[in-house]
Amino acid sequence: MTRTTLFIALTAMVLSLALTSCHSNEQNYKQAYDKAVAKHIEGVGDEAYNRVQAERRRFNTVINGDSVRLVRMYANVSDDSTKVARRYNIIVGEFKQMFNAQNYRDRLKAEEGFPSYLLYGGLGTDKKYFVVVKGFDDRDVAGAFLKDLSNKMKMQILVPQAWILEKL
Repeated sequence: MTRTTLFIALTAMVLSLALTSCHSNEQNYKQAYDKAVAKHIEGVGDEAYNRVQAERRRFNTVINGDSVRLVRMYANVSDDSTKVARRYNIIVGEFKQMFNAQNYRDRLKAEEGFPSYLLYGGLGTDKKYFVVVKGFDDRDVAGAFLKDLSNKMKMQILVPQAWILEKL
C-alpha cells in the first residue's frame, strides 16, 4: 500500500467518524435549544422555571383539614359550553391529545354518570387537556368530594392522585 492511499484511507476513516459523531451532538444541541426557547417564551429563567414546576407538583393547600394539591391556572373549556365549568375542578386525567381526553370523559359520563368536561391549559409548551370529573363553586365542597372520590368512582383515575384545578 502506498503512502498516498494509506493517507487517503486514514483521512476517510477520520472524516466518517467525525461526521457520525456530530449527529448526536447536533441532536443534543437541538433538544437543549428547544427547552431554552420554551423557557424564554414563558419569560422565566432556569431557576424560576424549576421552582414553578416544583410548586405545581406539591400538595400545598389545606382544605377541610386535608393537604391537597390545588393548582391555580388559566384554563378554557374545550368541549362544552363555558357554562358547565366551575371555579374548582376535580382533575382525574391529563392528556396531550384531545381525542384521548374525550374518550376518558365520555366513559366517565356513560359508566359513572358524572357531569364530566374538559379544560385546556398549562404553562408555556406544557399545555394539556384536563378531564374534570365534577366541578364546584365552593372550595370546601370540592375538597370534601375529592376526599371521598375513591368511594364515589369505580373507574381508574389516570393521574397519580386526583387534584383540584382552580380556574382563573
